[in-house]
Parts: sequence; C-alpha cells; structure tokens
Amino acid sequence: MVQIPKQPVPSSPAPPAVPTSADVARLAGVSRATVSYVLNNTSAVRISEPTRRRVHEAAKELGYVPHAAARSLRAGHSRMVLMPSPNVPAGPLYSRFLSELQWALSRLDYTVVQYGGIGLDRDEAARAWAELRPVAVIVPGGGLGAEGVHVLKRSGARAVVTLGSERVEGAHALLLDQDGVGHSVGVHLLARGRRRVGVVMPEEPGLEFFSTPRLQGVRRALEGTDATVTELPLAYEEDSAARLAGRWRSLGLDSVFAYNDEYAMLLMRALQDEGVDIPRETAVVGADDLMLGRLLRPRLSTVHIELPSGRDLAELVDRAVRDPGGEPEVHEVFGARIVHRESS
Repeated sequence: MVQIPKQPVPSSPAPPAVPTSADVARLAGVSRATVSYVLNNTSAVRISEPTRRRVHEAAKELGYVPHAAARSLRAGHSRMVLMPSPNVPAGPLYSRFLSELQWALSRLDYTVVQYGGIGLDRDEAARAWAELRPVAVIVPGGGLGAEGVHVLKRSGARAVVTLGSERVEGAHALLLDQDGVGHSVGVHLLARGRRRVGVVMPEEPGLEFFSTPRLQGVRRALEGTDATVTELPLAYEEDSAARLAGRWRSLGLDSVFAYNDEYAMLLMRALQDEGVDIPRETAVVGADDLMLGRLLRPRLSTVHIELPSGRDLAELVDRAVRDPGGEPEVHEVFGARIVHRESS
C-alpha cells in the first residue's frame, strides 16, 4: 500500500488586533479623552473643528468604532431603541413611518434595532427584548401587557412606548384610532346613497387588530339607519378574491370597504373580471391612500391616514429617557379623512 506523506497544515494568520481608542489617540496626536469626546459627540466639552477632523480621519484609517457596551457602562444606559417587528405584514405606509423614525432617532444619537420574534407570546417577548438591555422599546400593535412593561423597566428600559388602540399601564401611548377609519368610510358611503355595505375582513393572522375596530367604526356610522353591514372574509390571494367576486351579485351589496388599498385593488380587479361595474353596481373604498390607488381606473376612493410624525415620536422617546420617572404620556395621533375618487 502506498502511503501518502502528510502535508503540514498551514497555520492561519493571526487575526489583526482590534484597534483601540488609544491607537486613535496616538495617530491623531490627542488624548484618549479627546477621542471619547469627539466620537461620542459630547457637547459639554468644546473641541476645535481641526481636532475633530483629525480624530475622525484617524478612526477611519484604523477601522475603529466605539464599543457600545463600554459606552453603555460609562453612561449608565445604552443608546439602543428596540422596535419589535410587527407580527403582521407591514405595508408601505408603515415602512415610510419606520424610516422617518429611524432617521429622527439617529439625529438624537440613538440606534434603532428591529427585533424579529414571531411566535413569542407577550410576556415571553418582553423577556427576550429585556435581554438586550435597550434604553427604550417601541411596540407596534397589541403585543405588550402591563407585566411586560414591568419586566422591561426592571431590566433598565427607561422608556416603553406602545402604538395601538388602547393604553397599557406604565407605558407611554400613541393611540391609533382604527375605529375612526371605519367610521369615516361608513359616513362617506351613506352620503353617497349606499345602504348595503360589505366590509372586508382579512384572513391573514394578526390583522384582526386593525380590521375589527375598522368594522366597528363602519357599524357605528350606520347605526340607526336602514343600512346593513356584511362581513366578507378575504385572503390576500387572487383565488380568494375570484371566489368572492364569483358570488358577488348573490350577496346584494352596493358598496364595500375593502380594509385597505391593497385588498381594495385585489378585490376590484376580481370584480371587474366578473363584469361588476364600479362604481355603478358597487362602490369600492380602501385605506392608506397609496399612489397605486390613483393609477387604477376608476381611481380608488380611500382613507388618508396621518401616522404619528417620526420626529415627534423620537422626541417623546428622548424625553422619557432623560426623565424616566415622569408620568406616562398619552397622545391621540391618528388622523383619518376620506379622499373621494371615481370608485365610489
């Protein structure tokens, strides 16, 4: 048997040493304290612009970035704002709001971290968030209770902010009036002479947090009139929309609030494929006022929704971080108005 001599395994090169603030200080010709003041944007100490430029250039050349954990130890808290990903599909409107919020928080020297924890219940989720020791947590939807707020605060979170339709004890609250969205649609359809109103109820899990109060808002608008409301379960799939459109005339409806613009566009296309005339036979109204709705024919009537300003929310977070013992603030921030176009 021929033996193949073993070749020595080449040793992998040692990883380069991690640059430190002392390295930056030596290269820039300043003290470590000056490096810290410059890279942490400390406003209490005046540093000349040429010195700041030298420090930033040295840090860039060495590939140095401040150590977040060390910074947290010095400050007594992190600068991380945790934002759990919603357990429902995030549409374009919410995505724009999130981008604005991240920009506004970064201007205040915070870092937004999105946390994906689908499948965790409310208390489990709060404990998972607390492990990261954020200075603030912004919770969209109904994914947090009073016990979760307590867990987060005990772990060092100075601010807990919820975005939902109800307050949570101990947390700052931005109240989003989903009922008002549905109410505005109901008032609009009544004024257009519609009396047999369908309301789309998405079958995707989690969306009931939005769709149920919107349905209640429509019912509230039609209360005391001769108008009727019919719930219409609908999955966000072409086949589901086609099945609903196929039995549309048997339902006897003269209008539909399709939950939002995306479901409205899905259903409108299916209704048109069945030969249903919009708006003569059926008026269609969405919500969110997306650009695509203006490109449809007929153009889509919708609800224009005013989400909270990312800048205002960032300032609320910053106030709460600076004064963690303050009374929780509550703000009603949802504005909803009908945009009437040709589909209704």
